Amino acid sequence: MKSGLVAAFITVALSCCAQKMATTFKKAIDQGVSLQKLDSIYRPALSSDSLHVFIGKEKEFFEGYTHLLKDLGGYLKKNNFNWSKNTRCFNRIYLNKEGQIDYFLFNFKPGEISTDKEVQFEKLLGVFIQTYQFPLKANSKFAQCSPVVYSD
Repeated sequence: MKSGLVAAFITVALSCCAQKMATTFKKAIDQGVSLQKLDSIYRPALSSDSLHVFIGKEKEFFEGYTHLLKDLGGYLKKNNFNWSKNTRCFNRIYLNKEGQIDYFLFNFKPGEISTDKEVQFEKLLGVFIQTYQFPLKANSKFAQCSPVVYSD
């Protein structure tokens, strides 16, 4: 009985305190994150086949995803982050069933932004994902990727 309670406590403690990650694809891989493993755990939010999570709710998902990117832009602006030009990036965002962001991976084209600006973006993004709530929940973990052009 006692060992069962200890195991249950550890499981709850680990699940509620799981580390969220906001970083570049390269840094995530260097830290031991397997993109192949993530992609096997998190189903596509949208895709051209019938395996995606938001079947029949594609419009709602697209609106939620657009809202997420706009909320991020507002958060960055509120924290004095300025792009100063249209900035191309590729994002892959992994969310749990409850719509909380577990991983937000990104990659800027080489030379697109300075190293200092990328570090600042990564830090602010890391704080943003700690409390961000996607407007939709799902019956499984899900992921969405897209090219993005960030601007002020």
